[in-house]
Amino acid sequence: MKEIFTPIVDIRRKVFKEVALLAYENKEPELEKLAAEIVEEQDNKITNKKREKALILERIRLALGLDVSSNETPFDEDKDKENILGEKNVLNLPLVNVVSKACMQCEENTVFVTNNCRGCYAHPCSEVCPVDAVYFENGKSVINKDKCVRCGRCVEACPYNAIVKFDRPCKASCGVNAYTEDEEGNAKIDYEKCVSCGQCIVACPFGVVSDKSEIYQTIKAIQNNNEVIAEIAPAFVGQFGKGASPEKIKEALLKLGFSDVIEVALGADMGAVFEAKHFIEKVKTGEEPFLATSCCPSWAVMAKRDYPDIAPYVSPALTPMVATARVIKENHPNAKIVFIGPCSAKKLEANRRSVKSDVDYVLTFEEVAGMFEAKGIDVDSFEGEKLDDATAAGRGYGYSGGVTKAIVGAINKLDPELEVMTDRADGLKGCKKILTLAKSGKRNGYLLEGMGCPGGCVGGMGTLISQAKGEKEIKGFENKAENKEAYENKYIKEIDEAGIDDGKM
Repeated sequence: MKEIFTPIVDIRRKVFKEVALLAYENKEPELEKLAAEIVEEQDNKITNKKREKALILERIRLALGLDVSSNETPFDEDKDKENILGEKNVLNLPLVNVVSKACMQCEENTVFVTNNCRGCYAHPCSEVCPVDAVYFENGKSVINKDKCVRCGRCVEACPYNAIVKFDRPCKASCGVNAYTEDEEGNAKIDYEKCVSCGQCIVACPFGVVSDKSEIYQTIKAIQNNNEVIAEIAPAFVGQFGKGASPEKIKEALLKLGFSDVIEVALGADMGAVFEAKHFIEKVKTGEEPFLATSCCPSWAVMAKRDYPDIAPYVSPALTPMVATARVIKENHPNAKIVFIGPCSAKKLEANRRSVKSDVDYVLTFEEVAGMFEAKGIDVDSFEGEKLDDATAAGRGYGYSGGVTKAIVGAINKLDPELEVMTDRADGLKGCKKILTLAKSGKRNGYLLEGMGCPGGCVGGMGTLISQAKGEKEIKGFENKAENKEAYENKYIKEIDEAGIDDGKM
């Protein structure tokens, strides 16, 4: 649904803008009033004002970094102010939340006969049903839900496409089967399974699923005269408008008050070289069966949790976000670091104790767009500020296949005679397939790349443009890089390699 400006997208972005304005203008958070104003703006698109107001109230809370309210009071003045303005600067888990009071209680895994049924004499739907769940009533097909095993054979057999099989959009989008339902039929997330990829946020057509934001806290850090440095993920290219070049985006971020803007592609280069060396030292020699990349936290968490036997072969290299942050901190030890990227999984990663000292806040591209709007910043109107020149390899980390390409390029430099077998997957369901193959021994000797979102980071829930357009934009930016391979990055020579080996991702 990227680039389809639905009312849900409109509401989501209005909430980000208004929360940013609360911070910029030092306003007291009057959530009821703010929610009512947004509902009023959406009046011609809303069918249930009470439900929408309740939903928007909770989305505002989440955008302020607060938990979903547990009672009818949307804002506990003392407690919530402390959580918003407190010094601990850590988002409480869970990050991805279902606003149960606004859930539409969609049916799960249902086979349904539509009005397109013609009651044909052949009755192929009933003939193929293995449990006799399809019968006819008033000349039309009817499915007995108590008998139906949801095999989908009737769906395939119907010549009129009159039978459809569907699931809750949130559940269908979840690659780790984290969605269940509560006793009332509302969608519910099993946080033992959830890896915070955020695909369910985009999938829900009612806007009931949302993650927490640190827009307010980031702005306050800037206002408090802290040195706040933005590190921006490779997928940022093209996200803020057709004419918004990377250089213009950097200048726009400086106008927001960031002290500097660094490409995370620099950290990607470091990771690529580290993983190339690891592959040569461990996989080529047979000490380890294969190497799985580690840059995507959703993929890495799922791999280590659900496939414990192969967890040791997920690379110990730091993610580009953390590697870049540590480089920045070496020169700016007192700076606040804000990662700007495409997904909520990075918020989960930054929430770890081992990472929180490196990355203070995480914002999505969509949240930053709300900040631009609140400040009246038109990115396309700027002249632009030169970015440090990352390599084409590091910039390619933003799309599926780019990570593999960068690591193989580094391996070819270090060991030109070595032929590297590779496999990759994007989307968590696809990632499970290659992990299953690896577990069964069918990927020994391979370099495996996993990306939790469709198409890689360009398909993240916090992006603003389509996956295809995002990949095209990145490849254009790659071509502009002076240096092409990761080992050409000037930082590689300056940093002790031990500094990018985490060992406890």
